[in-house]
Amino acid sequence: MNAPTVTDGMVTMPKDEFEELLERVAERGARAALAEVGLDGEDAANDIRALRGLLEAFNIAKRTAWQTVVKMITTGFVLALVAGAIIKLKVFGGGN
Repeated sequence: MNAPTVTDGMVTMPKDEFEELLERVAERGARAALAEVGLDGEDAANDIRALRGLLEAFNIAKRTAWQTVVKMITTGFVLALVAGAIIKLKVFGGGN
């Protein structure tokens, strides 16, 4: 790697060396970020897979809960309609 030069307050270096430097710095930053949240080491890949599995299970549970709420509301509405029809038609002989 050639030493960068400073010209008029600007640092210049060859493009390929700059890209290599960026790649190394980005990798270091990513490793530091993962280490900061505890996802470093040999078990990191397994930990991330486990987290993804938990997130997927949570999303499925959330979707199922909403579907259940919608089904309960729909069932209640249909039962109210049926009860109204039964009362209106006096099916059980109630009233005069």
